[in-house]
Parts: sequence; C-alpha cells; structure tokens
Amino acid sequence: MARKIRVMVTDDSVVFRSWLMQNISTDPRFEVVGYAVNALDAKNKLPVLNPDIMTLDIEMPGMSGLDFLKQVLPGRPLPVILVSSLNVRVFDALSAGAVDFVRKPGADPGEKERFLSSLLAKLAVGANAKPRFTPPIQAAAQPLRIPGMQGGHMPTNFGSGIDLIAIGASTGGTEAILEVVRQFPAKMPGIVITQHMPAGFTSMYAERLNRICKLEVKEACHGDKVRPGLVLLAPGGLQMRVVKMGTGYSVSCTEEGKVSGHRPSVDVLFDSVAMHVKNRAIGVILTGMGADGAAGMLRMRKAGAYTIGQDKETCVVYGMPMEAFKIGAVCTQAALGSIPQVVMAKLAKA
Repeated sequence: MARKIRVMVTDDSVVFRSWLMQNISTDPRFEVVGYAVNALDAKNKLPVLNPDIMTLDIEMPGMSGLDFLKQVLPGRPLPVILVSSLNVRVFDALSAGAVDFVRKPGADPGEKERFLSSLLAKLAVGANAKPRFTPPIQAAAQPLRIPGMQGGHMPTNFGSGIDLIAIGASTGGTEAILEVVRQFPAKMPGIVITQHMPAGFTSMYAERLNRICKLEVKEACHGDKVRPGLVLLAPGGLQMRVVKMGTGYSVSCTEEGKVSGHRPSVDVLFDSVAMHVKNRAIGVILTGMGADGAAGMLRMRKAGAYTIGQDKETCVVYGMPMEAFKIGAVCTQAALGSIPQVVMAKLAKA
C-alpha cells in the first residue's frame, strides 16, 4: 500500500482549520500530521511534523503567509497550496514559490464541496511538485537576442506569416506565463491565453501582467478583437474561443460546461485556433497537472501550427506538457527560460 501524503494545515481560524483537517483526513490518500495557527507557528513545527505538503493562508496575524514563503521556505523547500480569500497578494505568494491556490469557500454547501474537490486534487498533485522559491520579479526582462539576427534584435517586420500565439497553462502557470510574456517586445502578434483560474482572479492576474509586461494585457471580454500588441486572458468561469471575424479574429467568452474538467479549458482555446487560424498560429503549453490542452494542441499541429511544450526540468508539474508530448502534439520542447527565444525565432522565419 502506497504511503499516505503527509499534510500540514496552517490557518488562524480554529473553525475553518478544524473543518479543513477533518475533511482532508477522510480522504485515504492523505494523513494530516498536524496544524499551525499562524506562519510563525508553522516555522517552528515544520522540522517536527515533516509534511510532504502544506496549506497556507495569506492573511494571518504576526508573520503573514507571504513573509513565510519568502523567509522560511527557501531554506526548507516544501510544496505549498494557498487557501485564501480573493486577494491580490495571492499572486505575490505564487511568485514567491507557492505551487497553487484555492479560494476559501463561503457558507453554501455546493461551494464547499467544489472547494474540497479542487483542494484535494491539488494536494495530491502538488505533493510531487517542484516549487521554485525565488523573489518576486522586479527588474525588467533583458531584450531577447536571437542568434544570427543583425545586432541580436528582432527586425520590425517580423511575423507576417503568424496571426496569433495561443498559450495554455495550469499549476505553476501564473509565474510561467509571466516569465514568457514579459520577455516579448511590444510589437507582437495577438496573444490569447487560458490559465486555469477561478472567476475573480483572472482580472487581477491580467492587471498584474499588464503592469510588468511591455504588451497590453487585459481579461478578455466577449467580442474583443485579437490584435498585435494585445494579450487576452480567458476569464475565470467562462470558455474562451478564437473566432474568425472578417480578415481577422476575435474571441467569444461564453457560459457553458467544463471541458477536460476545466472552465476555462485550454482544449477549447486550442481547438478553436486549430479550426480558424491553422498554420498561421503558434501554440505553447506550459506547466500544469492533467491533460487539458494536449488533444487541442495535437489538432493545432495537424492543422499546420507550430507547437512548443515546456520541458520536464522547468515545470512545477510536468503534466499537461507531458501528455501533449506523448501524443506527438509538440513540435519543440524547451526550457521555460528558452521558450520566448523559440517563439521569436519562429516569428522571424514566418
């Protein structure tokens, strides 16, 4: 019988903490080895409890969850799943090394059930994740340099054969997407992104990307036009597709069922790109658990698109890129830090 995953729960609310511990313990995959009432308590108990993974709230008295990630875990790497309310600091915590997050539920029984289902799935996968505890990105990215180009810089008339770039990601994807997109210059084909994220978080994440990147980034609205220099992020809770609009493209964002277990789904986005953009697209699949996006990327490749998958060594969770690679959907596999150069080199040849 496989060893149970050892979980530590950190939350300052005794009611929520007790409820969480009880429900995690009912799943045979997990053993709750203990709890902490705040981040400082967690710091002291980690060496004793020796968990495989921990849950962590952001807002706690004394040392915050964010300070815990920055100050404690670089010296003792451990996968962390954030369990927090809707808060912009979640993205700072993900940047500081947390693997994933789940929004705290309200009183509605259905919401609590969905929360537990999501949390347990993320704990199971996150226990084997490779967290990267690094300081949040502050400095601007260095200009991309592509071998063989004059002066090492992109020409101003690149990419005439590429209409758009589609990117999909899940666990670990918020920072992976940032690392890729922040290196792109302001002059790029339109970019569409699906990151598994609940409603409410996508608008904050788009604002964060927009502050850091040279490109304009916004949460997509139904009917938004795909245009050069603009990044459209699929809204949480909706499915986003690329649709043909005259000689160009726009996006549709609609309320409908989950696909591949997700809403938004990477497969939905990639399928639409395969159907409408065909060989004038580049597809990128980044870190994430499960297989969402693999089948859609295969359809993109069969339609003539150039497809890129993140490699195992740089993924927080090598799930989605692995499944895409296994079925032959990936033209090129690359380390996260090299993906922008791979994209730009392809644009230069298009």
